Amino acid sequence: MVDHEADTSAGTAVADADGVDRRGVGVASDGVLARVRAGVDELTGALRRVAEHVLSDPEAAARATIVELAERSGTSPATVTRFCRAMGFEGYADLRLGIAAETGRARSAGWTVDIGREIQPSDPLERVLEQIIVADTRAMHDTAALLDLGEVERAAVAIAGASRVNIFGASGSALVGEEMQFSLHRIGVAAWAWNDVHSGLAAAALLRPGDVALGISHSGQTREAIEMLAEGGSRGATTVALTGFRRSPLAELADIVLLTASQATTFRPDALSARHPQLVVLDLLYIAVAQRTHDRAHAAFRRTAQAVDGHKAARGATA
Repeated sequence: MVDHEADTSAGTAVADADGVDRRGVGVASDGVLARVRAGVDELTGALRRVAEHVLSDPEAAARATIVELAERSGTSPATVTRFCRAMGFEGYADLRLGIAAETGRARSAGWTVDIGREIQPSDPLERVLEQIIVADTRAMHDTAALLDLGEVERAAVAIAGASRVNIFGASGSALVGEEMQFSLHRIGVAAWAWNDVHSGLAAAALLRPGDVALGISHSGQTREAIEMLAEGGSRGATTVALTGFRRSPLAELADIVLLTASQATTFRPDALSARHPQLVVLDLLYIAVAQRTHDRAHAAFRRTAQAVDGHKAARGATA
């Protein structure tokens, strides 16, 4: 039965959804499901039910008429139309074509192997490996569809010209931040990674205009990361957020937002499954910085490599 009462509340929800900044995200078929996954938590009421139904069985949604999709999600055709607009499509026909194209590519690439199936204690490692590869591959492609390369460009320019780069994160995000700090350090960028909020706040307080503060949090709700990034921003630094949610507190206080997707599996919830996509985005950012500081980066990388060559030789001699 269609829930007309829920449709009444959907007007407010779609206003919020239409307010989502989709810079760099067009209406092409690439990344349709990634957009739905990234935006589902920002929808409410009937719109959210449409999104959840599409994600639960994309192939069925691609085959359904607008009336069928409305009935299956307990909404109305008008709500489905508003959902299409919230996702950047002019109408339901365009949404169906986008989903059909994406699921077709996924099926031909072998990415549909029980993607949502729980990993069981009795599963052989071969099966577990297959699940992890499928999930990570899908998350990488979803991240590529969501990522605004213009924002990556802006972040790279800011870091290349910065006298100081502070990277903030907690827990797993701190590990990702340390990887980025190590990469930037090797090419001569003065970068520090902070995971302790007291030390991080003190470091952020010393930032100045022209410096960069990079905050990492998949949920965008980690208090420590938010506080440290906000402190850096208040001192005039350019703020960059790496997160899975554009309308999260971390993203909303940042000058530049880099979005990532995730594909949770058993024992790897979103925060853990987002790590590989985060590393890919930061690797892209690092290379973009190296491109823009080529001579300096090349010289620094050569010197740092030479500095450790003796230790590599010593290990080989004792092997």
